[in-house]
Amino acid sequence: MRTPEAEVDVSPSLARRLLREQHPDLAELPIEPVANGWDNTLLRLGEDLCVRMPRREVAARSVLNEQRWLPEIAERVGAPISVPVRVGRPGQGYPWGWSVNPWFRGRVAAEVSPGERGPLVEPLALFLSRLHVPAPAEAPANPVRGVPLRERHERVVERLGGSDHPRAAELLDLWRELVKTPAWEGPALWLHGDPHPANILVDASCGLAAVLDFGDLTSGDPATDLGTAWMTFGVADRARLRERLAALTGLDEHTWVRARAWAVIYASVLISQTADAPLLAAIGEHTADQVLLGV
Repeated sequence: MRTPEAEVDVSPSLARRLLREQHPDLAELPIEPVANGWDNTLLRLGEDLCVRMPRREVAARSVLNEQRWLPEIAERVGAPISVPVRVGRPGQGYPWGWSVNPWFRGRVAAEVSPGERGPLVEPLALFLSRLHVPAPAEAPANPVRGVPLRERHERVVERLGGSDHPRAAELLDLWRELVKTPAWEGPALWLHGDPHPANILVDASCGLAAVLDFGDLTSGDPATDLGTAWMTFGVADRARLRERLAALTGLDEHTWVRARAWAVIYASVLISQTADAPLLAAIGEHTADQVLLGV
């Protein structure tokens, strides 16, 4: 499966027209396309800003969620995150809200070999411990993040059962065991929702520079985010992350096992839906290999 087709053509000229209409002081800055993700288009704006615009209707709500919730989350987590600095409205034929965000310098952790990501362990553990606090009832709903594993069972079985990936059968057998893990019984905690290493920005020494893309922001089981332990790290660094999280949050065994199950969920997506995205495909292969190690 490939990246979904855009429902609206997001171009630098469209972004400039919207800026001229709504934020004229920014409208003459250079605009350069950076990336087209599954849901959003990112354009760099000058040296220090970027424009984030949904390319599909399904993503329109997520931009509004980021605008509403990220400012207060940023005050707590102690790491740079993509808090909108300007808010955009529909206009110029474009139907959805959009944002102007900071531009963070660095490179995504996915571009660094897993063996070099060790410096991320401590700051990422601290970020997750500060993010994972009880969320209000009005926190954004998300049907595929933060939910009990049983609610993902049918789709995971369908995805892996129909996959021609050489390790799909092993992943499916593992999933059938992990899905039996007792569900989260605590309060619904704030979640990033999409914690793969292409959403983690690192600096020159591979320290944490920023956490990106809160489009799946929601609340629920913290194991959803802890799946990053298998997506981002190898065995030794994953053990360090677990130890640090236990010290910071009292991480229990069942949550850690559910986190491994969430890593299987992410692997099942990434090995089957990233044919035109080599970086994400590589994350999928790494995650599949790591979850099957048994640690």
